[in-house]
Amino acid sequence: MKLKQLEGLLGDLQQFSNPKVELEQYPTGPHIASRMLFTAENSFGDISSKVVADFGCGCGTLGAAAALLGAEHVIGIEIDSQSLEIASLNAEDLELDINLIQCDVKNLGWRGQTVDTVVMNPPFGTRKKGADMEFLSVALKIASQAVYSLHKTSTRDHIKRAALRDYNASSAEVLCELRFDVPQLYKFHKKKEVDIAVDLWRFVPKVNQGKGD
Repeated sequence: MKLKQLEGLLGDLQQFSNPKVELEQYPTGPHIASRMLFTAENSFGDISSKVVADFGCGCGTLGAAAALLGAEHVIGIEIDSQSLEIASLNAEDLELDINLIQCDVKNLGWRGQTVDTVVMNPPFGTRKKGADMEFLSVALKIASQAVYSLHKTSTRDHIKRAALRDYNASSAEVLCELRFDVPQLYKFHKKKEVDIAVDLWRFVPKVNQGKGD
């Protein structure tokens, strides 16, 4: 599947109708989602025929992208039931088989490396400090191959240090810097749309160092 085709399909998906500020719900736009998953597949072979988990899947954009790129099995984890309903409709519209689970990522309780790849757009951690790191910590415990994640560029040094020192990553690499358009979803947003610089990271968990790269 070509990148443009993937972006087009993701562009038709429904997004949050009334996002919850405490969960830092911002939709992952088709531009970023398509590039994130396309890179994971075409540069590293981390999606096709793999078991992929989408952490904090929201309305299921990243999971849908993984399924469209040939993932063997996709699991979406999300705490918010309304988002999961939309994710379910989105999967149905695209005739994709995605396993959706309502659960707080940090209470997942999976033991050992249960999936190949984790893809996620975690909360930025501006409302709840450290929320992004909670996601990363769990992701690096359960992925055997790679974790792809978006984090604010301003936190780059901190992310790299923590991933390598505290969270079981053998490598932490910024693949590219992207502009994340945050539309005016919440009352406290003064501007119509805000551009935030985000990094697309690829983390490799320790156990799997060197395999498949």
